[in-house]
Amino acid sequence: MKSAVILAGGPGTRIWPYAQIRPKVMIPIANKPIIGYITDTLKELGFDNIVIIGGNYSEQIKNYFFTDEKITVLDTANPKGAAFSIADAKSYIKDDTFLTLYGDTVISKTDVKRLIEKHESGKESVTALVSMLKHERCNEHICCSVENDYIEHIAAHPRGEYDSEYYVFAAYAFDKSFMPYLSNNPGMFTGESGNLQVGMMPATEGFVEASVADYMKRGNRVAATITEETFIDIDKPWHILLANHIMVEKLCNQIEDNSEKNDSVDPTASIKGKVRLGRGSKIGRNVIINGNVILGDDSVIENGAILSGNVIIGKNSYVGNYCLVEGNTTIGDRCVVSHCAELSGMIMDGVYLYHYMEISGIVGTNTDIGAATVCGTLRFDDGDTTHRVKGRKEVPKYFSNDVYIGDYCRTGVNAILMPGKKVGVYSIVGPGVLLTEDVPDRTIVTVSQTLIKKEWGPEKYGW
Repeated sequence: MKSAVILAGGPGTRIWPYAQIRPKVMIPIANKPIIGYITDTLKELGFDNIVIIGGNYSEQIKNYFFTDEKITVLDTANPKGAAFSIADAKSYIKDDTFLTLYGDTVISKTDVKRLIEKHESGKESVTALVSMLKHERCNEHICCSVENDYIEHIAAHPRGEYDSEYYVFAAYAFDKSFMPYLSNNPGMFTGESGNLQVGMMPATEGFVEASVADYMKRGNRVAATITEETFIDIDKPWHILLANHIMVEKLCNQIEDNSEKNDSVDPTASIKGKVRLGRGSKIGRNVIINGNVILGDDSVIENGAILSGNVIIGKNSYVGNYCLVEGNTTIGDRCVVSHCAELSGMIMDGVYLYHYMEISGIVGTNTDIGAATVCGTLRFDDGDTTHRVKGRKEVPKYFSNDVYIGDYCRTGVNAILMPGKKVGVYSIVGPGVLLTEDVPDRTIVTVSQTLIKKEWGPEKYGW
């Protein structure tokens, strides 16, 4: 098996505001697009024919991979759904068996390898890699149950809160004989196989899982293997933070050489961990590092900066002047984190954090955060913030109180963003704003104040 299809055409409406100016699969995790980890995994496993099916902004995917001869990027995602997109790409698939993966997931090489081995050693035309649902609501997903290494039942967004018996689909291995089921997908879940509960309202979309359900309805069996390592379906903003947290931990713990004695490290720096220095990068005076750090080319950490855990910093970035960077944080390329700024989470390329600010969450590309901008992450009731995803209320189980600032934004001096608030792309939160609601794309929010003028002077003091 040397061919793989990566589905990368989804619009990413639930992950607002981070798929407004990019494909969802190009959202960076630990300073690399999500899809980049998947293609690296496939190439490490010997795949030499990788077909990426893109949709909106697919030119960004093409640009990222345009020198890679093993990768073909199509911008012809079928608007009717993923099943039809795979069928449309049939002529690009060179082998009789092929993998299908979702481009917006974090998936381990070990689990992908196990899927391949399961399919090649079995006799079924379809093998699915599935992952236990865990902390997500089953009514947010197309789920399945597994018994004796086979898919027993597929349920489309079933009612219920959390159910450890449910799994989600992570990837597939298909024989080409399955293609007719993809091209003849019913275009929605009809409930004909008992996979849709009464009263539910299915979307009219050609889901791959609907083709698998149709295949099973006609008397065929689908083999299953369960993930043993981390799998994340990155569908909402807090999933980005979770994936970034896990990937920073993983990559930083792979550092082998301790560069503490490197000439590029000032002797006054206190390093309790390992560092990997890029070309031309350096660690300056009075820096405190309590973790492992990956520092990109031509980047600088200096002047009393404190890194309190594992941190990844991109190229041409500056971190210094007594700022504090919390553990499992990513700083992108061409960023500045300076002068007592506090940062936890993830900032993308070209973000500036100056002067006494506190940011916990995600900050999008080329965003300028004004002096003394802060975000609150602890509520008076110690609770979790309720979010709205496409108008639907949801309380995330992690990172619910972090803020989510989109690309090409600005904040003014002394702006305050309350827990869990989101700011759309090309938007501004003005000076002195206390932000208590989400800001749409292309919007400026400013304070309207009333000035009161009275006479004053020495006579008020008895002169």
